[in-house]
Amino acid sequence: MRLYNTLGRAKQEFVPQRGNAVSMYVCGITAYDYCHIGHARSAVVFDVLVRYLRFKGYDVTFVRNFTDVDDKIIKRANEVGASSQEIAEKFIGEFYVDMDALGVLRADVEPKCTEHIAEMITLTQGLIESGHAYATPSGDVYFKVRSFPDYGKLSGRNIEDLVSGARVEPGEEKQDPLDFALWKGAKPGEPSWESPWGQGRPGWHLECSAMSEKYMPLPLDIHGGGQDLSFPHHENEIAQSEAATGKEFAKFWVHNGFVQINSEKMSKSLGNFFTIRDITAKFLPETLRYFLLTMHYRSPLDFSFEALEEGEKGVRRIYAALAQVDAALAGTKWSKTPLPQDILDEQAGYEQGFVDAFEDDLNTAAALGHLFGMVRLAGRVLDDKGYRKAEAGRDLLARIRAEVAKWAPVLGVFGLEPEAFLTALKSCRAERAGIEPSRVEELLEARLEARRAKDFARSDAIRDELAALQVEVKDTPQGQAWDVL
Repeated sequence: MRLYNTLGRAKQEFVPQRGNAVSMYVCGITAYDYCHIGHARSAVVFDVLVRYLRFKGYDVTFVRNFTDVDDKIIKRANEVGASSQEIAEKFIGEFYVDMDALGVLRADVEPKCTEHIAEMITLTQGLIESGHAYATPSGDVYFKVRSFPDYGKLSGRNIEDLVSGARVEPGEEKQDPLDFALWKGAKPGEPSWESPWGQGRPGWHLECSAMSEKYMPLPLDIHGGGQDLSFPHHENEIAQSEAATGKEFAKFWVHNGFVQINSEKMSKSLGNFFTIRDITAKFLPETLRYFLLTMHYRSPLDFSFEALEEGEKGVRRIYAALAQVDAALAGTKWSKTPLPQDILDEQAGYEQGFVDAFEDDLNTAAALGHLFGMVRLAGRVLDDKGYRKAEAGRDLLARIRAEVAKWAPVLGVFGLEPEAFLTALKSCRAERAGIEPSRVEELLEARLEARRAKDFARSDAIRDELAALQVEVKDTPQGQAWDVL
């Protein structure tokens, strides 16, 4: 498997350092608000990576932290008259609600910043003793950026170029504008802990270094997060960890791309900011998860509700095809008609292409393309009466069905019973369109009565009334069926 390594700026072969064991740390949320679609993308990307590594047989230890003390949390707490702990606990709980809906697996270890203060103090003390950090009279502790010669190796930034944009804010006691806070002296109304430098709290960059090393040996196999964390957060993690331990911090740095809203950066100030709850109020969570996988994880993802509706159509096509395959496989009479070799070769190509896509930097977009190829092939077999009723056709359909079932747990989509999903999707789409299912059923019953009475003019009028409600009616061997146009 080849993964793009931000540190090397290239795809590199991924080989775990310790036999079959893989250590993976991903920066989690700062728990002060509901998760937005950017959080959803990062969570789903790394969820699929963990699932795939385990599918390949690796023993993965996955650690994802929660930042539960931070300036944003403190600000939110003061705004609503709550404690920082209450705010953090509330939104960690809401995080789980959203992630469970999206099918994101829990990490093996989910450490919280406030539960690891002792480890962060120890790390900071070591950096001071080795000359990489210094304490100020006010109780702040800063990391000496210039004491770490490799600073900038992850982001490719040059220290001298950074100087022009750096500054010392009023009240700060930095020796150098580039230095960053490891520990912050206590301020009125903020949570704080006792330390060798007085009451205070950790800086944001410090927590991941302390927690990752506690739960996994260094260097980590994979450290991940959103592209926006590459600098300064991950750059600072590397500096403080490697300065403290003398070891490489992580072999692979994996970053997912930004989410854009209608080709603009997502921003509350622009009014184009969507939480996961905003989206799942209108669409099934599996639709959102599928949509997030339709673009390569490193590419920008342009979100719009129109694009999500297109994604919904894709999910529906797959599940509808699986429902047809399941119905065909329930048949009992089969002929000996053989399938042409090129059809079998085509399916083998899709199967290999799916694997190749995952092996090539977790390219879920390309993998889904091969999955669509499989279901299109199933459709061709189902449309051919000779192949559909042949043992060879049945075997190919079963092979396609098994292939989807094999990959569904890796993708985290297409694992539900098709008819159940399609029913739920129809209800979701009907609610979004303002369609009342009970009214549709009443009209369908009236149409059925008209057809029985051979009042075809009345039957056609009811069909037109349903069409005006954005309802499509289909007459099937099993009776009337409806869906949202």
